[in-house]
Amino acid sequence: MTTTEGPEHHHDHEPPDASSDPAEYWEERYSGAEPVWSGRVNTQLATLAADLPPGRALDLGCGEGADAIWLAERGWQTTGVDIASTALDRAARAAAERGLDPELVRWVQADLATWAPDGSYDLVSASFLQSPLDFPRAEVLRRAASAVAPGGHLLLVSHAAPPPWAKGLDPSTHHFVTPAQEVAGLDLDEQELTVVVAEERTRPATGPDGERAELTDTVVLLRRR
Repeated sequence: MTTTEGPEHHHDHEPPDASSDPAEYWEERYSGAEPVWSGRVNTQLATLAADLPPGRALDLGCGEGADAIWLAERGWQTTGVDIASTALDRAARAAAERGLDPELVRWVQADLATWAPDGSYDLVSASFLQSPLDFPRAEVLRRAASAVAPGGHLLLVSHAAPPPWAKGLDPSTHHFVTPAQEVAGLDLDEQELTVVVAEERTRPATGPDGERAELTDTVVLLRRR
């Protein structure tokens, strides 16, 4: 399911009704001729995954594929999951244009609200999995945590605050979590998954009209014993 609200959001978009059909909503988001996202890897993922030994990776809500492609280029056997077929088509084209070995990345169209991971992964990543629609985020993340292999990691990156160019956000549909809330919401067994990082981190970003700003992310990294 495409729930990415990541860096360099290039298109203004009217807030939907929370009960809108997810597949229709996200397909419409990707219906334009131009990419929705910047095409660059999420800064927090690049920083925290850089020193992890490559294994199997799962990217939830992969959108147009920047994070999944970055991981695959570094030797991860990567699966990117999204609800929008248009986004996945763009991701596949981007991977091919980069000359990426097709054996290193696969794209799965599925609604994360009901989809369950097929096997275990050394890294499960969910970046900006914050949807304006009704979406069982905590349930999805708990299923993701259960798919982390022994010694593997779960990385969650979310907006800690809105960007300065976001106007008129409805607080009922845009909830910004703190690191402590993110960890508590997972309701995980601390003997199974230990906290490696739980903090707010900043990153530079460019708005849709070229404005520069420092954005703040909630970053949580957990490791399965």
